Amino acid sequence: MKIIDKWKDFLFGFISIILLWYAASLIINKPILPSPIKVLANLQSLASQEIYIHLGYSLVRIFAGIAISVIIGLLLGVLMGQSKKWNKLLNPIIYFTYPIPKISLLPAVMLIFGLKESSKIIMIVLIIVFQIIIAVRDSVKDIPKETYYILRCLGASKWREFKEITLPAALSSILSSIRIALGTAISILFFTEIYGTEYGMGYYIMDAWMRINYLDMYSGIIVLSLLGFILFVLIDLIEDTFLRWRNNE
Repeated sequence: MKIIDKWKDFLFGFISIILLWYAASLIINKPILPSPIKVLANLQSLASQEIYIHLGYSLVRIFAGIAISVIIGLLLGVLMGQSKKWNKLLNPIIYFTYPIPKISLLPAVMLIFGLKESSKIIMIVLIIVFQIIIAVRDSVKDIPKETYYILRCLGASKWREFKEITLPAALSSILSSIRIALGTAISILFFTEIYGTEYGMGYYIMDAWMRINYLDMYSGIIVLSLLGFILFVLIDLIEDTFLRWRNNE
């Protein structure tokens, strides 16, 4: 029932945006803002073109950035949450680097790592990883020490403690951090794909704009928006699957 209600909300939001877009296109009445009907029709005609190659490149970059961020965030977050020494050592570094606007680091990252895939993935990691580190650290800190006593009495390994207690406690914070950072990550991905590449949704949209092909440009924007939407839905599915105990409270 919750899933049905959620999809109803999504459908209502989509229809509302389309209606507002349609009204704006009628008011402006210029090629710079075509009607959503024309753009959606154009999107169907692009199905046989290379737009899906661009989408595939963007997806790989996003998933790689998220995966690396989760691994680093888990390792450092658990380390800081369980060790006062490491928390004291790493806290100043995290707090100093976290507030830096990540887009301002784009020129430096591209100079150091080049214009290829690595720089694009690193920019996504820089956006997501700090939120995951802080969220995991705080979640691990909040776990009562007594929670581990039963497993330790049974002779459980550190890995078993992490799998049974630490990870479930931190998973909700990890997913929330990714959800919060995802919009910014996709925006930064758009900027990084303008430079040194011929594939990616950012490149596709800017190339269409330079060619004054507004139908392709808006079609690319819709595909990029759908990419973000799909990623949000995936996070919700992971949350519903692995955090059922929280939904039943």
